[in-house]
Amino acid sequence: MTDDTNVVRLFKEDHPAPRPPGPAVPGVTGVWPVRVWTRTGRTLADAVRHERTRSTGRVLVRHTSYVLGGTRVVTRRAWDGRTGARYERLLRAAETTGNYEAAGDWEERLHRFRTERHRRRMDLLTAPQHMVKSAAVATGGGIGALLAVGVALAVATGELGDVIVPLMALVDLVRLLVVIVQVVWGPVLAVIAPALALAGLWAVGARRGAAPAWSLPATARTTDAGAPITPSVVVTALRDLGVAPLRNAIKEMGDSGAAMLGPIRIAGCGVEVDVTLPSGVSTNEVQQRRRKLAENLARHEHEVFVTIPQAARTVRLWIADSGALDEPIGPSPLTTDTTLTADYAKGRAPWGQDLRGDAAVISLYQRHLLITGLSNQGKTAALRALALWLALDRTVEFRIADLKGVGDWGMFDGLATVLIQGPTDDHVIEATEMLEGLVKEMERRIQAPPGTVFTPLIGIVDEAQVAFMCPLVDSEKRPYGGSKATARYFMAARKIHNQGRAVDVLLHQGTQDPTDQNLPKLVREGAHTRASLALGTESQARMALGDKAVDGGAAPNLLRPGLDKGTVVVASDGIKIPAGQAAITVRTHYISTDDAKEIATRAKALRDGVTTLHTIGQGPDRDPLTDIMTVLGDTARVLTQDVLKRLTALNEDAYGQWSFLDLKRVLGGTGAEPYKSHGRMVIDRERLARHLANLGPDGSASATK
Repeated sequence: MTDDTNVVRLFKEDHPAPRPPGPAVPGVTGVWPVRVWTRTGRTLADAVRHERTRSTGRVLVRHTSYVLGGTRVVTRRAWDGRTGARYERLLRAAETTGNYEAAGDWEERLHRFRTERHRRRMDLLTAPQHMVKSAAVATGGGIGALLAVGVALAVATGELGDVIVPLMALVDLVRLLVVIVQVVWGPVLAVIAPALALAGLWAVGARRGAAPAWSLPATARTTDAGAPITPSVVVTALRDLGVAPLRNAIKEMGDSGAAMLGPIRIAGCGVEVDVTLPSGVSTNEVQQRRRKLAENLARHEHEVFVTIPQAARTVRLWIADSGALDEPIGPSPLTTDTTLTADYAKGRAPWGQDLRGDAAVISLYQRHLLITGLSNQGKTAALRALALWLALDRTVEFRIADLKGVGDWGMFDGLATVLIQGPTDDHVIEATEMLEGLVKEMERRIQAPPGTVFTPLIGIVDEAQVAFMCPLVDSEKRPYGGSKATARYFMAARKIHNQGRAVDVLLHQGTQDPTDQNLPKLVREGAHTRASLALGTESQARMALGDKAVDGGAAPNLLRPGLDKGTVVVASDGIKIPAGQAAITVRTHYISTDDAKEIATRAKALRDGVTTLHTIGQGPDRDPLTDIMTVLGDTARVLTQDVLKRLTALNEDAYGQWSFLDLKRVLGGTGAEPYKSHGRMVIDRERLARHLANLGPDGSASATK
């Protein structure tokens, strides 16, 4: 490398090439002013966004608001003291709440106030002359007294001039006071009096909390979470709800706004209060703003419930203690009391707790049941808890189809006479035939002589939406699913809903995510007890519970999926619902699968033994003796009437019309004929097994040794 090249390189390093000019700016030469303004703007923006600047701004706004709010309060107090506005507000508040006796009292007080004010004003007309006379008398008396003192002083001293000494002393005192006032009056009027007035207004505003919430210190902004519910808190929350007539009415009431409220009562893990709304405000306007109302009360949306009691223009607010609904409830009595039994007709199932913390018990007597909700919200557990309680009544017969098929109902093997578990189309066919068997049993009972007493027969279908959505058709082109008049599952459910309760044949169904396709309208409206866990939309809530319950405040669509698992909204006459409400929210007890197995074991001990059929036979060629042996199961002796029931459940077409005579005819000559044991007709399993063992391959009796 040459020396010239080095010189050139060093020159370039010391003198870099100038940057290309930036975009032209009208009226500005070069880019330096643009950069300066940009940097200045960024600096100002950073300064404005700085936390210290924002804190200073909040302080200024807060204290200014205190002064303005205090001024408003003092002005209103002065106006109330000078006029009858306070009495008028209380009068309107009493009329709003319908308390006309109190309204008459406030009207009388207002009239008395106006009368006394008029008398005071009339007295002011004669006050000047009274004041002049009083001043003249006082002045004359004062001068006379001073002269008398002066005379006494002159007599004592012997000096005639001492007569006016007291009078002149008074004159000097007055002159001194005038000088003092001339010196002090200016600063007092210009500085001290305004400062004291501002301090007083600030204090009044601070006590009333007149500043916006965002301008308060961080500690003050967070301490209201879970604050106690007081009348002023409720009235303020309603005022800020965004309903103009309600806000104006509360402002007119002023301090008497609490007259809208009934007593605030302790109700379980929260409080309850009835609010009588002013004229022009409808109850649904408050219901539709539940979230905003909850936030105004420093609560989460799920911690405030708005229902409609019987009184007109009244809403009932239940406000939970902050965080109370996130605490689990206690275990089910079914798991803690091993001696507990059930009574289908007179008893009530312990299902959980209501929001007030009281036990929620429900009657299942002659009531069809439907429970629905989103997936994985506790639907099966809630439905199974009711069935486990019913199982503790030994007279209740179960026929169960679990169309999920993951073992949630496996503990009913040995309790239910039919237990179908699986999600396939074949399982839907069996579930449909199970319901049709219930229909035939229902029709048989209806034709029985009047006064016949029947044992309860409960059909349970979990995940019923699988059946309604099944696309299969039978050999006669009749669909299994759907909602048409030819749909077999739909029609069987409808027939049970129509007449089953009269003869204690009931249907309990659980389904997911209700729609018109997977839960037809006629089926959901046929249930006497309707319950719903968390749902996605209000339209689904109406499908699950009905329009009346939703219009009355029921809102399963506002439950929190996952967080409110096991919480159901129930519309039923079988559960105690507060007067005026159409539904009640229940937090159900969770019974685990292991606990359910223990309860089922206790239920089995109450029974003589039940043979559970896992499939429903379909072939036209039946062997009655083999079928009888099948339904006897492992029980040594079974009542003949129970054998007939089990045969009907096994194959309705073959055995649905059988009587005791048919059973006796088939068993005749086998050595296993029905006989009396303890006064009741039974069939002996061992005798029938011995007979079947002696039959040859062709069905004829083999030679005995």
